[in-house]
Amino acid sequence: MTDAPHAPVSGDPDDRRVAGRLLRDGPPWLDPGKPVPYGHLLASAALLRCAPAAVVSRLAALGYHEVERPGGPLPEAVAPEDTVLLRPLGKEYDFDWLDVTAPVPLRQTVVLAEQLGVAPAEVARRLTALGYHYPAVAGPLPETHDARDVLLIRTDAKGNGEWLDHGEQARARHVLDIATRLKCGPHAAALRLVALGVRLPYTPHPDDDRLLGLTGRPGDGLDFAMAAQSPGHVLDAARATGRRPADVVARLAELGCWGTGEVLVPDVPEPDDLVVLSERLDGRAPWLRVNGVVGVALRHVLRAALVTGRGPAATAERLAALGHRLHKNAIPPAVADEEDIRLLGTVDRSFLDGVHLEHVLRSASLTCRSPADVAARLTTLGYRLPDEVVYPETRAVPRG
Repeated sequence: MTDAPHAPVSGDPDDRRVAGRLLRDGPPWLDPGKPVPYGHLLASAALLRCAPAAVVSRLAALGYHEVERPGGPLPEAVAPEDTVLLRPLGKEYDFDWLDVTAPVPLRQTVVLAEQLGVAPAEVARRLTALGYHYPAVAGPLPETHDARDVLLIRTDAKGNGEWLDHGEQARARHVLDIATRLKCGPHAAALRLVALGVRLPYTPHPDDDRLLGLTGRPGDGLDFAMAAQSPGHVLDAARATGRRPADVVARLAELGCWGTGEVLVPDVPEPDDLVVLSERLDGRAPWLRVNGVVGVALRHVLRAALVTGRGPAATAERLAALGHRLHKNAIPPAVADEEDIRLLGTVDRSFLDGVHLEHVLRSASLTCRSPADVAARLTTLGYRLPDEVVYPETRAVPRG
């Protein structure tokens, strides 16, 4: 007998290796009162370069009569390189083995595929050949390696994370969030998830990327979940794909975008709608994003009025019909002029905020107007200024 409670009665080093939980000639030893894990059996076969059936016989001779087995026949042989497949994730340094009685989790397959640099289908074939099985809902896995697979099926980045499994349905928002994180197209992410056996609440369509803001221009598609927050984008996507604007909004809702129930888009846009909805007033992205708190900037209204030839009030009315309302405190002037646009460009306060002396002085300095003139004009445009302040009438004189 050796110094361990369950040491085998054998002087054969190979016997002692297969009886050791660490597959070495020494304790800790397997417990004869418990089934020998199937992974231990396969790893022993790889170590001794013999058939698993021969290891079963050797274990029985040592008093280990109960050995876990797969649902089908034992494999004829186990290659040494296959032993890396046998440890459950997170247990690589413990004595645990992948459970042969339970279906192989999707995470196990994709993580091993990433570690080995092979396709998930290759890992699945090797595990199946070793006697492991996949759930009935699992179909053929991808034949290509993709380093993004691990992140695609991870739904919670905290701690050890939470993971999608075979046949499980992912949230539509998950596709958008992970595509944003991976900086890839949502359509490609959706197709890969489906190929991995994950269900989606919608059928991926090639137009989805365009609807979500991928146009091929720099800076697009930075936050797919916010695509519906820009009516200009909705109208532009409708024009590009030949869909009705309302259908674009409905599809964005299916894809998990925020705020689709609040989007206001006309069935038939007016000719200059895309112009007034674009930040640069050129009818192209970037598009104004709806701000339900402070509203559309009055400066944008005045700039749009100059570009389109409409009056400020008519421009504000059209923008409101498109979902971009001025704040209730804002007072559009009767006529748009460059002086007001320049002045508003120096104000970093919304109509919710009070404009104080330091803000007036800054604007006066930048526009070469007197603080009194700036204060009076901002008040006329709807900004709130304190009544007790007396502003100087002297204009700032530019140096040089």
